[in-house]
Amino acid sequence: MTDPTPTPPPPAPPGPGPGLHTVHQLRALTVELDLLAAAFAQRHGLHPTDLRALIALLDAAREGTPATPGRLGRELGLNSAGTTAVLDRLERLGHVRRARDPHDRRRVLLEVTERAVALGQGFFGPLIGETVALVDGLSAAERATVQGFLAAMREIVARHSGTAGG
Repeated sequence: MTDPTPTPPPPAPPGPGPGLHTVHQLRALTVELDLLAAAFAQRHGLHPTDLRALIALLDAAREGTPATPGRLGRELGLNSAGTTAVLDRLERLGHVRRARDPHDRRRVLLEVTERAVALGQGFFGPLIGETVALVDGLSAAERATVQGFLAAMREIVARHSGTAGG
């Protein structure tokens, strides 16, 4: 015997609205930024992971955090052999220096060379400048909203990529 009650249809996907529109804008921005980064990497003979490594090392320097191969490997999700290969390439290209930690000679510290900083500034400087001007033109409340949104989005993406908290 069959059940005469019809099965209701599944719920419809979210319709167009401000949330979905924002998702599409974020996706488009991500694609554009990825294309820009790929153009920079290709122009300078870098692998995309090399560029991510340079960014991670620059971020560490800006934060005043010592950059070590172990930390870099964790940030990039690489094992020690992969991290060494990235560092060897970047060192060969003159973008990174390895130095012994003066306080612990067993530890190696990494730093981005002036040459690499100049290459990055030459390519990304205008984009950074325009972005800074755009943000500086916002009111304090608008900046707080944008910064809160971006921080929350980073947490959401990290949670979905399995890298939350580290």
